[in-house]
Order: sequence, then structure tokens, then C-alpha cells
Amino acid sequence: MTYDPFASGSNDATAEAPQTTPPAVTNVATAPNPFKIGFTLKAASGFEAEWLTPTVYGADATQTAERGRDLLVAMQEVGLIELTAKAAEYTRSKHLGKSAPAAQAGKPTFNNGRVQRPGNQSGGQATAKQGPPCECGDASAYTEWGENKYNPGQPNKAFKCATKVADYRDPAACDFIKWIR
Repeated sequence: MTYDPFASGSNDATAEAPQTTPPAVTNVATAPNPFKIGFTLKAASGFEAEWLTPTVYGADATQTAERGRDLLVAMQEVGLIELTAKAAEYTRSKHLGKSAPAAQAGKPTFNNGRVQRPGNQSGGQATAKQGPPCECGDASAYTEWGENKYNPGQPNKAFKCATKVADYRDPAACDFIKWIR
């Protein structure tokens, strides 16, 4: 019987954890490896998704790249990626805090240094002002940030693409901006 600590209903007394011995260390570098590749494998676009962030080192660029390829192939073959997804799902199911913000309906906007979500009136704060439609078709969001260099003590104010404000890396977002004086 294989042991899966995150499988539902696997808390039987007959299920035992596999007894493994650590593998013998081979090919140990005697000096620090100057080359490093870090990978970020993200399961979904939201912050609630699990991340795997393996890192490989090597004596030269080719060796480091080959080790990176070998690591990613091994992670897939051994089932580490699937096990990580199960572990993350299990952890989320046992979390006693509030629900994840990304689970709320609607696209978030940014207002006065805070993310505003549609229908969320926490703390009696007003929702974000809706502005003119931007180039990608979404409504723009009112934003304030920093200090205006022409009006010291006053923040910069503008309507920006709400999608871009919520996630500046979103390829569906546009660069729409309408300044407010």
C-alpha cells in the first residue's frame, strides 16, 4: 500500500509511511557553484495557488541548465508536482481563517493604496470610484499614489485600467490613464 498523507480517507492505522534511506551523495562540488537557476512553477494566476520554487546550481551555464532540465523532469516523473497540489488543497481545507480574497466575485480595483473588491464594504469604506471605460473595455478605477511633484503634499490622482491596477502583469490589461487635477 502506498502512503499518501493528503489522500482523503487515508488515515487508516494500517497505512504506514514508507521507510526510505537517504541516497548516497554523489558529485558534490568542492567549491561554490557560481551559476544558479531558480524556477517558479505557479499552479494558477491567483495568490492562493501553490508555488514550487526549486533552485539548481552548477559550475558552468551548460551544467546548470542540464541540472535544471533534469530536476523538472524528475519532479514530474516522481509526482512531486501532483503531491504539492494535494498538500496545498489539504492545507486550504484545514485553514481556519477568512476565505481567500480571490474567491470573491468581480475584479478588484485599487483605491487610495488599498485593493477594493466589488461588494466588499469592510470597515465602512466606500467602494472604488468607477471611471470612464478604458481601452480594453473594462471600467477604469480611481487611484491615488505618491506625491505630486507640481503640488507638494497632494497625491497623484488618475483613472487607470482596473485590470492593470489589480495585476500589472495581466496581458489582458491596457495602459489607459486619465489624469485628474
